[in-house]
Amino acid sequence: MEVLKPKIGFSAATFLVVSVIIGSGVFKKLAPMSQELGSPLLVILCWVVAGVISLAGALSTAEMVSMFPNSGGEYFYFQKVYGRFFSFMYGWASFTVIKTASIAALSYIFAQSLTSLFSLPIIGNSISFLGIAIEQALFIKLLASFLIIVLTLLNYRGAQFATRLSMVLTYLMLTCIVAFIAIGFGSSQGSITNLTESSHLPDAPVLHGFTFLKALFVASLGAFWGYEGWNGIAYIGEEIKNPKRNLPLALGIGTLIVMAAYVLLNIVFVYTLPIDYFIQLTPNKIAAVEVAGKLSGHIGMVLVASLIVVTTLNATNSTILTSARMMYAMARDKMFFYKAASVHPKYNTPDVALFIQAFWAIALVFSGSFDQLTDMLVFASFIFYGSTALGVIILRVKHPEYERKYKVIGYPFVPGLFLLFCAALFIITIFNKPYEAIWGLSLIATGFPVYWWLNRK
Repeated sequence: MEVLKPKIGFSAATFLVVSVIIGSGVFKKLAPMSQELGSPLLVILCWVVAGVISLAGALSTAEMVSMFPNSGGEYFYFQKVYGRFFSFMYGWASFTVIKTASIAALSYIFAQSLTSLFSLPIIGNSISFLGIAIEQALFIKLLASFLIIVLTLLNYRGAQFATRLSMVLTYLMLTCIVAFIAIGFGSSQGSITNLTESSHLPDAPVLHGFTFLKALFVASLGAFWGYEGWNGIAYIGEEIKNPKRNLPLALGIGTLIVMAAYVLLNIVFVYTLPIDYFIQLTPNKIAAVEVAGKLSGHIGMVLVASLIVVTTLNATNSTILTSARMMYAMARDKMFFYKAASVHPKYNTPDVALFIQAFWAIALVFSGSFDQLTDMLVFASFIFYGSTALGVIILRVKHPEYERKYKVIGYPFVPGLFLLFCAALFIITIFNKPYEAIWGLSLIATGFPVYWWLNRK
């Protein structure tokens, strides 16, 4: 059987973590988070809390991947903890909801930013069936689908080229983010008052007790979309050089870099414009672009729209690269369509898995809006992120003899607190976002008959 070969070093792995995470969330999600919280300080707090929780999840995942560096990430080590069925359900959920919806959402924002940058036509209608409006923003969806096809073809040609592209785009992206933060803090346009004053709108949310916790959790869905993807590097464990050392380091350092960038960016946003501006922002506008317009006029808006094009292009490319490896690993174990185990004889890439992933991601592009896709995938992903943290605890108890090149800091409190948060997020989302929760659970549930069919012999 052909296998994928180690070819990605530590620096490339760290940049992959950063490039998978930084996409559209930090630029786009400020408006819905402001509508839920009505306070700039609470918005910043939400990004800090989401970053700390994501770091706890990344550190817990790092212990797992230090023990089991293999293509497939959670799919592989879930087999060691929970058995084949649960492992398959995670892989199926990633294929139907988590990773493919992430690709769809990122490519959607890429297309949306490109159309605003070049004033391209927006065609389509809002006619929907069961909440699905296929022809809504049709041109944007077609452009997003074209991006998925192009990046899939690039990844088909080889992981080394795709990682080099990711490194170049990540350098460019981080340089632009640092420049934006410096310009924001150095500008006379902002005001400390904007950072401290809550909303003055008549319908502003009044938060106290359970209402406060509920609003914080709902707003966290937006923040967690910003941090989504920190576990993606685990999917290419076989292709990382010295994986037991480099994988945990790349996960921890990459997540910290992203957390610092996100918190500083959001401080610049709410320092520049009052919270009421973001609350009233229309869905077709992007918060970061509006802030750039305030700081530097039309030129600033164009530059930030270009930055979003680069970040979403980069994150889409990195997610396509990493996620297809899980389908390859599943097929290799006869737990997915068997042709997905194919490795291209020349390019050494999981060629069929890449194209299956692209087909379903394009289907999801046409299934819903950006916010529907992101809320659905965050809800679904935290079911399994919590399972990873629980798995760390289970293996510490049942198999203390396993070699662990890295042990999660603050055990058992770090994985324990992360597990409790995942459970709370799951329950609150069911009550506050029932449509997204039902669609996410329904797509995951389609795995039951598929599992039976694959194991019928």
